[in-house]
Amino acid sequence: MPSIIEVQELTKQYGNFTAVDHISFSVKTGELFGILGPNGAGKTTTLEMIEGLKAMTSGSVMVDGHDVRRETRRVKSLIGVQLQASAFFDGLNLAELLETFAALYGRSIDVMALLESLQLSDKAKNRVKSLSGGQKQRLSIAVALVNDPKVLFLDEPTTGLDPQARRNLWDLIRGIQGRGKTIVLTTHYMEEA
Repeated sequence: MPSIIEVQELTKQYGNFTAVDHISFSVKTGELFGILGPNGAGKTTTLEMIEGLKAMTSGSVMVDGHDVRRETRRVKSLIGVQLQASAFFDGLNLAELLETFAALYGRSIDVMALLESLQLSDKAKNRVKSLSGGQKQRLSIAVALVNDPKVLFLDEPTTGLDPQARRNLWDLIRGIQGRGKTIVLTTHYMEEA
């Protein structure tokens, strides 16, 4: 399988502090790729540079043949991003939130089908504050899938979840991968990696 992500000598420095130090790797199309490390190891910073959200000090990143530095907007249209912490509009229910995010991408989506695929269809009319931790994580993933990305980035998606919610989320992640998505995730759990 061809590589959809190519990272070469990626580095991020803040003054004299090096947060990411000349890392290189590739991710194959359709792969579930994990980045393992303890808190503070530079996992999130690495993802943010690949996603075009943070400037790299040196190195290069290609996503689906596009240079992240020169074609940032194009890369952002190809990816979905679930952040460690997300804030949503309090006044909207889940269906309205997904419709709002779809509108930001200029897309029309089947909201109920997306919610169903993430086991949230029964919560379509609920507000975020009524969701459990696992349901909030699944909503964040639903938002990341709104633009039908080629690559889905998940930043420590199971942190803070109980064992059952973690298992359920892993089943969901495997299902998303099974539908042809490439997934890159960070974790500090060795058994997950």
